[in-house]
Amino acid sequence: MRGPAETAGTARLRHLLPRRLRRSLRSGVRWKISVAIALVGALVAIALSLVVHNAARVSMLDNARDVQDERIQFVQRQYEARGGNLPIGFKVNDPTLPAELRARVLDGRRATFVSEPSGGVPDIWAAVPLPNGDILSVHTRFTDRSATVMKDLDQALIIGSIAVVFGGSALGVLIGGQLSRRLRKAAAAAREVAQGKTDVRVRDAIGGVVRDETDDLAQAVDAMADALKQRLEAERRVTADIAHELRTPVTGLLTAAELLPPGRPSELVKDRAQAMRTLVEDVLEVARLDSAAERAELQDIMLGEFVERRIAAKASEGVTVQVIHESEVTTDPRRLERILFNLLANAAKHARPPIEVSVEGRVIRVRDHGPGFPEDLLEEGPSRFRTGAADRAGHGHGLGLTIAAGQAQVLGARLTFRNVRPPGAEPGTPAEGAVAVLWLPEHAPTNTGSFPMVRLPGLK
Repeated sequence: MRGPAETAGTARLRHLLPRRLRRSLRSGVRWKISVAIALVGALVAIALSLVVHNAARVSMLDNARDVQDERIQFVQRQYEARGGNLPIGFKVNDPTLPAELRARVLDGRRATFVSEPSGGVPDIWAAVPLPNGDILSVHTRFTDRSATVMKDLDQALIIGSIAVVFGGSALGVLIGGQLSRRLRKAAAAAREVAQGKTDVRVRDAIGGVVRDETDDLAQAVDAMADALKQRLEAERRVTADIAHELRTPVTGLLTAAELLPPGRPSELVKDRAQAMRTLVEDVLEVARLDSAAERAELQDIMLGEFVERRIAAKASEGVTVQVIHESEVTTDPRRLERILFNLLANAAKHARPPIEVSVEGRVIRVRDHGPGFPEDLLEEGPSRFRTGAADRAGHGHGLGLTIAAGQAQVLGARLTFRNVRPPGAEPGTPAEGAVAVLWLPEHAPTNTGSFPMVRLPGLK
């Protein structure tokens, strides 16, 4: 297995902080709130419209029944007193009289009745029993004026309901937009913290006067980031102190090994002492990179020529170099060389030749033909002291890619890893090799660790 693609502190913060935040932000808080408010507004508007419509209709029908009742009483008095012809609409023993109304009148009661034919205008009935046993009744349709009033009322209710829905949607967009902006700011600040900007505070990033649950989230993230920072800093100090204290005795051990008489035992002792010295130096370098205090010493170089010359100087066997497109870059040659040879050493230990190095513009690719990177390395990023062999003896200490990734970060570059599989192969198909890709930035970081400002056209 091969060292990490980023420093341990950055990797740990990256895994813990932004993933859940990004998943929550991508669910569309603004539109969820807007849709919820619009749905509630629509339901309330529909319910109120139905209540108002029914109440108005019942009230108008009751008024119509009262009018019919007054008319039937007036005509009854006239008919009983003088007889004669009845006004239009009044009949005695009308055969179309509704059965329910007829039953009530036969019981000796004056009554009114509303019949509602399906899809038609309601009919208003009134009936009263006469002394001789006949039934006097009147039948009229629901007035056109009342129907017009109901139609106008329904139209007003529909317009009002639509206005409520759109108003609720606008209110939801405003409320959800404010919450969404605060969450996006919190997520952006959390990503900056995960990238190593420990001075960033999520609470300060979201701002705002009114405090809500977003502030609680921001304070929790800030507290977690502070705790992780303190823990990582403590681990870095311990690692650096241990490595520094081991430096002197290991150097003495290596010097003493040089004084041993020639022979196989002496060679083994020298080899192990040298391996221990290399390990101590690598651990110190990792500790320095973790402290984020390293700064690049920039020079302008021709990238393809630089890679060819350095690999040729090392007389690396089984390594081929192809410059696809030459490019001039501003970078730190010493750190770039460190990254390049750590990638080559990693490929030589864990893969099979040939090892192919290609340079295309600002991109360097190191391709081998081994079994590929482990899946957990590709998913989580490699970690220090984790190698590709169960037995670490003779296979390094898993710090090669840790240092390469740390140096890439100092250069402002990006280091990625992937496996090579046959086209159209299924996920479980064994890899045909591994590719490590170093992406150098267009603008190298300055001595302060920041990136230079780009002058835009037309600005002075």
